Amino acid sequence: ESEPNRLPTADLRGYLGMGGWLDLSNSRGNLQHDGLGIELVGVDDPHLGWDRYPEQVAKKSGALRLGVTHAPYRRVLDVMVDDDVDLILAGHTHGGQLAVPGYGALVTNCDIDTKRAKGLHGWPGARPTLDPNSAWLHVSAGLGTSPYTPVRFACRPEASLLRLVPVSA
Repeated sequence: ESEPNRLPTADLRGYLGMGGWLDLSNSRGNLQHDGLGIELVGVDDPHLGWDRYPEQVAKKSGALRLGVTHAPYRRVLDVMVDDDVDLILAGHTHGGQLAVPGYGALVTNCDIDTKRAKGLHGWPGARPTLDPNSAWLHVSAGLGTSPYTPVRFACRPEASLLRLVPVSA
């Protein structure tokens, strides 16, 4: 089986980089905001097998570590939890795209359970406030549809806006 054709993204990455965009494809990065260190780690698309998790490093004291993956496959989510990520951001599922009212998504198009097809959850289990070996996972239902099933049913499109606030001491 041959690898799908990659889009010519090198020029786009260059232009976005000149504007301050940080490419997290199989890499790490750092930001500062109001004196808070924000560590970032990301992978290329796990659905296509392009993910290569970067070498793990110790998290700086007091830093927030965010993980980014297009598709929330268990192998990526688990290594991010092992890497002390606080919040994992993902998409890919389209929220299940086809849902049954009162039940929810029928599929995820990856290997996570359908109850986590969209929204904020703990991974792998209880939310991090209850389990220190867990991370927050936010899966956005996104705006689009699969080209193979170009419809949504009982699953509204969404653009997520998350506001991160510090935990009260």
